[in-house]
Amino acid sequence: MRYIIAGIVTLLCTSLSTSKSDLAMKIAHAYTVDSLGACQGISYQEGRFFLYGDRETGVIREYALQGDSLVYENKEMKLTVNDTDVINHPTGFAYRRNAPFFVGNSIRLNKEGTRWRAVIYCVDWNGLQRTGTLDGNLLNTIEDDACIQGTRPEYVQYKKNWYIATADYGDKGNEVRLYDPAALRKAKKTSDKDVLYKKFTCSPWVQNLYWMADKGLLVLIQNQIEGRKWRFTYVDLAASVATGKQQVVKVIDIDERNDELEGFTFLPGYRKGFAVSSSRHDNVNMMNISL
Repeated sequence: MRYIIAGIVTLLCTSLSTSKSDLAMKIAHAYTVDSLGACQGISYQEGRFFLYGDRETGVIREYALQGDSLVYENKEMKLTVNDTDVINHPTGFAYRRNAPFFVGNSIRLNKEGTRWRAVIYCVDWNGLQRTGTLDGNLLNTIEDDACIQGTRPEYVQYKKNWYIATADYGDKGNEVRLYDPAALRKAKKTSDKDVLYKKFTCSPWVQNLYWMADKGLLVLIQNQIEGRKWRFTYVDLAASVATGKQQVVKVIDIDERNDELEGFTFLPGYRKGFAVSSSRHDNVNMMNISL
């Protein structure tokens, strides 16, 4: 029996090592999508794609997949109330069916980038799509004062419960934090009682997050240096929460791109995905992925 168990462990370790080494991402097709300002992220929701950016106001536009490109569906939402820009720099969508919808906003308060205001908004997502603005659809405004620099919400699952994960952008003290969505929905600030559940330290320059639910992996969508070059860090969420420090499965750098990676989403099956950057040209990139 001892030899059988040892063999099983060896087999599992070999399998895990192989899966790490085989994980690869390559840009297959790059093209330009306009009218977003600087694109800040992409959200895939049940066959639909939403790109968001910081035009003259924060803006969301809906797209459909045709071939290897995203085509505009002539549906636009402005992140305004009474024609006033509210979410001017959207930095993350936390979407899950029949759950509260959250949007992040990271606001630079000085040109040096040493002072930031981070805000998470609970939004009536169906209402926003129907009316095209935040008027009547902004349910709550939460100061993310538990953060270190910026906010980028994403739903993740840990021990069968769902949480809102977010991460910092910067080079010191970066963390991934898990917030309780029910408490967050009603909170005035993330330091309120019962909002913060767990946290762990992570590497710098995280622009966005993507949760691979059936694999237990959280993808940190990053820059290699401040505002430049692409990096994808695959993290074992459960192990990271348990140890208080990111447990890295794989880091993939895309060195042919020197611009600012902002967001990423897989397509179903994990064989393809879309990465978006803040560049004015070639800001949408279909990627081929091997797992």
